[in-house]
Amino acid sequence: MRDPHDSASSAADDSASPTTAPETSAEQASPPRREFKARGSFVRRCDECNLPALNCLCPYRVTADSRSRVWLLTHPLEHYKPTNTGRLIRDVLPTTEVFTWYRTAPDPRLLALLADERYAPFVVFPDDQDDYAHRVVSMERVVARQCEGRIPVFVILDGTWRQARRIFRRSPYLAELPVLPLSTERLSRYRLRKAASAAHLCTAEVAVELLRQAGDEAAAGRLDDYFDVFNDNYAASRRHGKIEAPTPAMQRLLAARADTQA
Repeated sequence: MRDPHDSASSAADDSASPTTAPETSAEQASPPRREFKARGSFVRRCDECNLPALNCLCPYRVTADSRSRVWLLTHPLEHYKPTNTGRLIRDVLPTTEVFTWYRTAPDPRLLALLADERYAPFVVFPDDQDDYAHRVVSMERVVARQCEGRIPVFVILDGTWRQARRIFRRSPYLAELPVLPLSTERLSRYRLRKAASAAHLCTAEVAVELLRQAGDEAAAGRLDDYFDVFNDNYAASRRHGKIEAPTPAMQRLLAARADTQA
């Protein structure tokens, strides 16, 4: 999946044309009836990790604790894409919340959590428009809220850039949240979807950088390793090959998994 900084386009546009009939609330409230079909959709996949069984990700799944939380507001189409990386965050961070975005039917649980004073939510989005410049904050604000005893939450808009922009602009419940742009020198290592620039990070990479900058180094490192294994295993499967020798990231995750089971 792509993070809000990714300008790559997808089949789903960010706005309807003037001649398009408006969506009804029933249409918005119901998930798509047909699952996403793409190249490789008929490959035999693991039921748990959804990767091709040849390079299953499950042996490398290890959880981690973090002081910060991640809430994903996910475009409906992303749930069906096996290349989606938002699910990696939930695999590693059990406190991760995933909400499906529908324009006219916001998730009641998300609304309740946004109103919960225990949390300090920040919507992750670029600071490139003047109309919300007054809401833009830095990571120092996140740390400050943590020092006040609140739990920082990174609300990541999980979809292509067009989808993320639509979510940001058409979700009134996000309109009062502070906007946290990601500032990083990291270049993307994601190889499963074509991005317009190496500076455009996928969703899991965005979460890694946010966690790292917020002081959750251990959780960031584990998620980064898990992302690398996902990236390598999926790419190998596309070549109909299998990774025989464990990579350094695989070795670290296997060691961590052994420690938790000891």
